[in-house]
Amino acid sequence: MTSTPLVPPFTREIAVAKVRMAEDAWNSRDPNRVALAYTEDSHWRNRAEIFQGRDAIRAFLHRKWDKELDYRLVKELWAFGENRIAVRFQYEWHDDAGQWYRAYGNENWEFAENGLMRRREASINDRPIATEDRRFFWSAPGPRPQDHPGLINAPI
Repeated sequence: MTSTPLVPPFTREIAVAKVRMAEDAWNSRDPNRVALAYTEDSHWRNRAEIFQGRDAIRAFLHRKWDKELDYRLVKELWAFGENRIAVRFQYEWHDDAGQWYRAYGNENWEFAENGLMRRREASINDRPIATEDRRFFWSAPGPRPQDHPGLINAPI
């Protein structure tokens, strides 16, 4: 990690740390923990849903993780600027019938001066996969182990 405050303007080190912190929080599947990374009035677009504010974020995450069971996520820095970060990600989950999916996505993040995210725009596609095609097997909920590969060389 970094000893530098995780606020803009971002260096590569800060951007990588922000991405990993976000990944770890989302892998906790704790809507309250995740929501604290966003400003009170944060604007979100997630797939076709558009909403604003921490209460809406918490409600969205509760719905998400009630549907997306055994969720495991890997995020990776794609690009960064002064107060913006772009990431790509993949996550796996199954529905209540046992069908596994891999979600592929990209996010654009914009941060306030205090380091909280004030805007998140996510484009995501789900693809059904066979159980034997899964890639993410660490204990969940919980963070991805440090020695687990990222996405740089992951097949599409």
